[in-house]
Amino acid sequence: MKGEDIIEFFKNNKCELKKYGIRKIGLFGSYAKSQENENSDIDVLIEFEEGNKTFDNYMDFKFYLEDRFNKEVDLVIENNIKEDLKNAILRSARYA
Repeated sequence: MKGEDIIEFFKNNKCELKKYGIRKIGLFGSYAKSQENENSDIDVLIEFEEGNKTFDNYMDFKFYLEDRFNKEVDLVIENNIKEDLKNAILRSARYA
């Protein structure tokens, strides 16, 4: 699986993403840069719709992605990125 496959999955499953309250989703890190290897996790950047940022939505969506891709997923909420990392992450992100 490549980064393009993950982005395509996000694009083709927008209705499923809405079930978890996801407004915006992107990929960053090694998969976004086509530098992944067998040990790479999948770095996913999300933004929740207003009122849907709950622990349950976060964890349920994380488990959904891990089951779907059979890989560990690092799920990052865009508004929670540390300032010193924010620019680099947002620059490298590829959105669906």
